[in-house]
This record gives sequence, C-alpha cells and structure tokens, in this order.
Amino acid sequence: MSDASTATLFIILFFLILLSAFFSASETAMLSLNRYRLRHLSNMQHRGALRASRLLDRPDRLIGLILLGNNFVNILASSIGTLIALRFFGEGAIAIAAGVLTLVILIFGEVTPKTLAVLHPERVAFPASLILEPLLKISSPIVWLVNGMANGLLRIIGVSPDAVTREHLNAEELRTVVSEAAAMIPQRHKSMLINILDLEKVTVEDIMVPRNEIIGIDLDNDWGQILPLLSNSQHTRLPVYRDNIENVVGFLDVRAALNLLSTGELDQDSIAAAVRSPYFIPEGTPLNTQLLNFQRQKRRVGLVVDEYGDIRGLVTLEDILEEIVGEFSSGVSATIGEVRSEEDGSYLIDGSANIRALNRTMNWNLPTDGPKTLNGLLLEYLESIPEPGTSIMISGYPIEIVQTTESGVKLARINPSLVNRSTTAA
Repeated sequence: MSDASTATLFIILFFLILLSAFFSASETAMLSLNRYRLRHLSNMQHRGALRASRLLDRPDRLIGLILLGNNFVNILASSIGTLIALRFFGEGAIAIAAGVLTLVILIFGEVTPKTLAVLHPERVAFPASLILEPLLKISSPIVWLVNGMANGLLRIIGVSPDAVTREHLNAEELRTVVSEAAAMIPQRHKSMLINILDLEKVTVEDIMVPRNEIIGIDLDNDWGQILPLLSNSQHTRLPVYRDNIENVVGFLDVRAALNLLSTGELDQDSIAAAVRSPYFIPEGTPLNTQLLNFQRQKRRVGLVVDEYGDIRGLVTLEDILEEIVGEFSSGVSATIGEVRSEEDGSYLIDGSANIRALNRTMNWNLPTDGPKTLNGLLLEYLESIPEPGTSIMISGYPIEIVQTTESGVKLARINPSLVNRSTTAA
C-alpha cells in the first residue's frame, strides 16, 4: 500500500467512504423497515421484501455482517488517510488528518446516509439486500465466529440470542396505528375499524333497550290491541309474553305473522305456535362476544338477564352493527327518538335517552363509564331528585332540568353552544 501513488490512495479512500456510507445506510434502513408492511410485501412476493425478510430472520447475523464491514472500511480508511498525511505534511499532520477524516466519515459515511435511510427505508434496504445477502454467504465463517463470541457474552448475562421476538400489537396499539393512518384509510373506514376494536370495551347493557321500553305482544291482551301492534310495528321481531315480560314465550317474526294475517289464519293461538324460543344474554357480555354468539346461535335478538334471571333489557344484532357502522336511520329524532332541537340551538332530551347513542349521534362526550341513561347520569351527580330549573355542568356540558317525576328526570335541556371543554365536574 505504501508503494501506491497518492492518486490511487485518494481513489481508494473515496471508495472506502462510499462503502462506509453503504453499510451505515443499510443498517439503519434494514432496522427501520415497517415489519407489518414488510410481511405484506413478502406475501405479495415482492423480491426485495423477500430478501430483506430472510436477512431479518437472523438480525444478529445481519448486524454482525454490517458492523464487520463498516468497521473494516473505516479502519482501512483511517490508515490510508494517515498514509496520505505522512506523504504531504509529515508526522506532525497525523492528528490533523485523523480529525479531518473523522469529520468526513461522520458527515458522508454516517449522518447523511443514515438520515436518508430513515426517511426512505424501503428504497435503501431492498436494493442493499441484493449485496448483503450474497455478502453474508461469502463472509459467513467470519460472521459466525464474531457472532459466536458475542452470543456467548449475551448468554453469560442471561440473554438468549436465539429467541427472535415477533412484534405483536395489542388492541390499544392497533387503535393508535389505525388512528395515525391519516389519508391512507378513508375516515369512514377508520372510524369503523376503531369501533370494532372498541367492541370489547362495550357491554350489552350499554346499548340495550331498557325493560320498561321493550315493545312486545301480550297474549293476554284482547285481539283488538294485538292486531294494531303487529300492523304498525317498525320491528321485524317482537317478544311475545303473557301478562309481563318476565313470562316471555319467545320471539315472533312479524313478517310471518303478517302473512298469516293476509290469509286470515292469524289469532292468538297461531301467534303462540309461531314464536321461536327466547334467547337470553347474560349481563356484562362484551359486544364482540355477543356478535359471535348471535352468529353461532343464528339469532338476531336476545333478552339481557341479570344474575337472578330477571330481564333487564333487549339487544338486537342491528344494535351491535350500529356500534360499528353508525346509525342506519337518518336524523336525530329518527336515531334516538328522544331529542328535540330548539330554535336557540339547544336540545330537549328525554331522561331515558341512552348516553352512548347521544354521544355517537350528536358528537358529544358525556361520560359513559357509569349510568347508561341521561336520567341515571343526572341522578348520580345530584344524588337526589332535582327540582325543575336546576342546572348542572357535567364534563363541560351545561344541563338544565326541565321536567321531573317522583322517580327521576323526565326532560332535560343541553345547549352545545355553551359547552366548556375544560370543565369536567359538576
């Protein structure tokens, strides 16, 4: 090397800096690859992704190869830089040459290529794998020796280098990934994906129709009361019971009943014969579990029961699907049936309104971790039956009690234009 011309030494030094940049960029790019996108591209048989996946199957060998090459070229570049300095300036310039060469390698061999690799990992890693893969095979004995000693040190401190961990996302992390997908996923689809992830946090009590609001057919009623209910029903299935909902007989397919009515064969006895056995859902069942249960049982509606077997409410498949895709009906009144808009921009809301339905439809953020209805929420905060005209601030929302009964709040007013987002308590 000492017999080579100065021009040759400069050319060699230039190529060594390029090699240093290559190894630095390759290391950063390979380790910056999105593992989930890499698996997707590998499944699509993308050649660069397949090569990168093979290299990343044993990251210790990949890192060993890159560091071996990077250190070799940097040390060799330092030696050549020292030789050039001796030829031009003598021994006194060795320290200056080392400083200058360190700065050159830092800028052109480390910072610049690594920054480029972080910004565009796939554009760097996939072409680099064309060189790294055969280079790993050629230098495998040396890499094996270096990794063997390094792995031995890791085992001494209790780390197993053979245990290559796979990245697994939990629900919260996946929710963050979906939320940050930005323009790659339409907002509508993003909301649906997040809603699916949220199903495990919501139970059937959060969306059920309360017991006192269940519409059904009482077989003990006169035929003149039953027939209008069937003819005007907005539901495709109705619970059938005797005297009260606790004595439920089953569920009736309204369309089948109307077919019998058109042929003149419908009466109380034929209704009792046409019902399907009732389906009960334990309270506390998460919506994701109940969705699967509906699918397995080939059911679309069920009655929620508590630990004593008493009926608390009714849940339908449509209710769960609305938690994912949003309301099927349009308009506030059609969606909730308990909200009336006023000229001043406020809303009169029935005390039985479901809080989750209000939040979803009105884009509000009333607390949902406690009572399920607006009446329950107000009573929890006030700890007594309020007088009409009482006002309270809950989670920044000003709520005025408009009408009450002996047992609770019948009507309340919320004016979203006065919402104070910083206020969270009564």
